[in-house]
This record gives sequence, C-alpha cells and structure tokens, in this order.
Amino acid sequence: MWIKVLMLVVFFAVMLAIGLYCRRHSTDVNGFVLGGRNVGPWLTAFAYGTSYFSAVIFVGYAGQFGWKYGIAASWVGIGNAFLGSLLAWAVLGRRTRIMTQHLGSATMPEFFGRRFGSRALKIIASIIIFIFLIPYTASLYNGLSRLFGMAFSIDYSVCVIVMAVLTGIYVIAGGYMATAVNDFIQGIIMVFGIVAVIAAVLTSKGGFLAALDGLSRAADPAVSSSPGIFASFFGPDPASLLGVVILTSLGTWGLPQMVQKFYAIKSEGAINKGMIISTTFAVIVAGGCYFLGGFGRLFSDRIDVAANGFDSVVPAMLSGLPDILIAVVVILVLSASMSTLSSLVLTSSSTLTLDLLKETVRPKMDQKEQLLIMRILIVVFIAVSVILAIVQYKIGITFIAQMMGISWGALAGAFLAPFLYGLYWKRTTKAACLVSFFFSCIVMVACVLAPQIFPAFLRSPINAGAFCMLAGLVIVPVVSILSPAPEKTLVDNAFSCYDRIVSVRQREALPDEDIVEK
Repeated sequence: MWIKVLMLVVFFAVMLAIGLYCRRHSTDVNGFVLGGRNVGPWLTAFAYGTSYFSAVIFVGYAGQFGWKYGIAASWVGIGNAFLGSLLAWAVLGRRTRIMTQHLGSATMPEFFGRRFGSRALKIIASIIIFIFLIPYTASLYNGLSRLFGMAFSIDYSVCVIVMAVLTGIYVIAGGYMATAVNDFIQGIIMVFGIVAVIAAVLTSKGGFLAALDGLSRAADPAVSSSPGIFASFFGPDPASLLGVVILTSLGTWGLPQMVQKFYAIKSEGAINKGMIISTTFAVIVAGGCYFLGGFGRLFSDRIDVAANGFDSVVPAMLSGLPDILIAVVVILVLSASMSTLSSLVLTSSSTLTLDLLKETVRPKMDQKEQLLIMRILIVVFIAVSVILAIVQYKIGITFIAQMMGISWGALAGAFLAPFLYGLYWKRTTKAACLVSFFFSCIVMVACVLAPQIFPAFLRSPINAGAFCMLAGLVIVPVVSILSPAPEKTLVDNAFSCYDRIVSVRQREALPDEDIVEK
C-alpha cells in the first residue's frame, strides 16, 4: 500500500508544481487559452494524444470492444492512430493554425462566427459544447471506480474529489501551458505503463502465442458459433467494428478540445514533427489498450459481464498483477483521466466565457475580467462533473454513462463537416453549418430517448454517431449548393491567409559579363 500511496503523492506534487510554475504564461486570454500560440511539437502532440485517450478508453471501451470483438478490437487503436491522429494532423493542422490566427479566433465557436460572419452560429455552437461536454466530463471518473476499488480501501468519492481539485488547481494557475506540460509527463507515464501492463498480462497467460491460442479456443454462442472467431482478423461483427473505428477515429476531427490543440502550435515544422509524434503515441497507447482488451475472455472465470458490465473486464484482468504494477496502472489511468479532464474544462470555460457570456451578456468585458470568469467557470464545471459522477456511482443512474456515447457523436457530428469544409471550401454557407448542427444533435438525443424509431443498426449510440459524422460530410456541400452563396468579401478575407502577396526590397544588380557579351 505504501508504494501506491507514495507514487500517488509524487505524481500529484509534480502536477501542482508545474501548474504553479506556468502561471507566467497565463497573464492574458491568449496565454491562458492557447499558450500564446507558441507551443512546440512534443507538448502539442502529447496534449493531443492524452486528451484523446482517457480512462473511458482504457477501462470502458477497451474492455467492452475487446470482449465483443476479441483481438480484432486492435483495429480500433490502429484507426485512432492513422485516421484520428496522422490524417487529422495532415488535413487540419496547418490550415487550422493559419486561419484561426488570421481570424483572431481562440475557440471553435469563435471560428464559426468569424469565418461565416454569423453571431448566431457562434452562440449555437457554444451552447452545443456546453450541453454535451458536461456529461462527457462526468463520465471520465467512471473508469476510476473499479480500479480504485481494486487497489485501495478508499471511498471512490474521496478519490474523485481529490483528483478533480488537483486538476482544477493546476489548470486555474497555469492555463493551457500547464495543461500541455502536464500532458507531456502524463503521456510518458501512459506509454511506459501500457507496455508494462500488456507484458505482465500476457506473461500471466504463458506469453503472446499461448494467450492467442487460448483466445482462439474461447467461445460464446450468443456472439458467434465460428471456432476461433475471437482470435480472427476481423472478429465476429466487422460492420459494427467499423462503426467503432469511425466514431472513435474520425470523431477527433470535430471535437473542440482536440481541434483547439492546432490553434496553439507555433510553427510549420512543429506541425510536421507533432504529426509523427502524435501518431506514434496513438499506436502505442490506443493500439495497446484495445490489444490488451482483446484478451479479456481469457479471464472469464473472474468476470461476470451480465452482472457487472463491461467496465469490470479490464480491472479483472489486472487484479492479479504485482502491487508495483497495480500502482503503475492507477497512475496510468489517473494520467489519462486528468489530462482529458483538464482539456475539457479549459475548453468549456473558454467557450462559455468568450463565445456566450462576452457575446450576449457583457460585450465590453476586459482581459482581466475574462480571465477571472474563466477560472470561476473551471471551478463550476469541475464541481458539476464531480457531483454527477458521485451521484451516478452511488445511485447507479445509467443516463450519464449513456450520455458519454452521444456526446462524441453529437459534438463531432455537428462540427466535423462545417469545420473541415470551412477550412477548404469557399462555397460553404452558414445555412449548411446550422443544418449540420441541428441534424446531429437531434439524431443523437433521439437515439437515446426514442431508439425504436431507428433501424436496428442505428440504435447504438456508437453507430448513430458514426452515421452523423458521415452524413454531415454530405449534408454540408448539398445544403451549401442549394443555399445562397456567402458574401464574397467575407470569404476572400478568410482565405487570403493561405495565399498572401508579400512585397520585399530587392537590391539592383548588374548583369554578369557572360550575359552582357551574349
């Protein structure tokens, strides 16, 4: 026990020290929200990766999809690395950085407002973010409950409160830069932690080949009657697996807390380096999580999914590890949760302050007042998420857990296509953005409240979310073509940042002798 406690104390002490050290970077709104747009490739890449992968992925999704699809769940991690990281950086990174600085936007709603010249778009986008990020934030704590129950004799509520308070302190003190530096440290812990855990779990089953052989013998008539299906290349349900890959990979393209990382990166070279670093990080962490979860059925003697749910799979796999590795797992999951939590509360508070309150309530708010309100809202968001998480844990309300599923689908479905087309296509209209916003939010809420109105395949929030993202890529161009073209001056101004004419002085030079003779 003392090893676990000591590692936790050291971990929290480092996080707080970094938060206090980074106070000098958070003296104005640009520094607090974006780190002065001067963040290097390593910090940005790790901030992107650690915001991407939380305890929900390690405990919830890895256990659930590993149990359902076996070793084929590794495709989700591969999709996260190459579609959710590599391609996202390549397609969005440079253009996002250039246009957001040109338009002077610090948040995604502010981008929509200035890119399309629409105050309504800005306000509606900020409301959507506020509504759907709160339950997402609350769900981050869910993955911790079983792990802390396994590792400590401490009430879950105490653990949640301590984690939330410490996260709040370093975010309030140091803003984005403190979050980025802590994300870097937390990311290193996640990389080494997941490698150590995978090695220990597979060793406990006789090594990789023995574990794979045991998985090939696992059978579940309720899933498939095919022998060896859980050790196969695509698993028992390739279509549903594809939906998971799309939701968890393409979804990052439209999540405000992910895209905002590109706002802060400092240079062209940093984008290229960050893309490689982020992809490598995702291969190890996401690929490792889902690969580990794929062996969950080898521990079916310890797991009762029907009684305890999929969240019990990964903790059961880890329960037999040595104490030192249990401590590493706890720190790993804390790192994943705190990094994502800090990103979410910073995104929520900045959006609500800059895009909603400043826009509608107090337009003449100065820098000092904006910083104060953002810090107050960070406290409010963390407090609300803690209360929701504790209520969900104590009473067993499942609505919050369901909301986690629709949060990704609603946010990414609403914003992905408008943001992508807004960066690349001049003909994109604000009417198309509004249709995309409302379509995805209505579909995802209806999927939870009235699933019977959908075909069987779309009754899952995972598949519904993937559908909304793909549908948005069709809806936005179609509605844009059918609606009046945007104002030419507005569009030309937005896109002038990509093709700027620069005049420079040139010294008059005499021709060379060879040229004169000819």
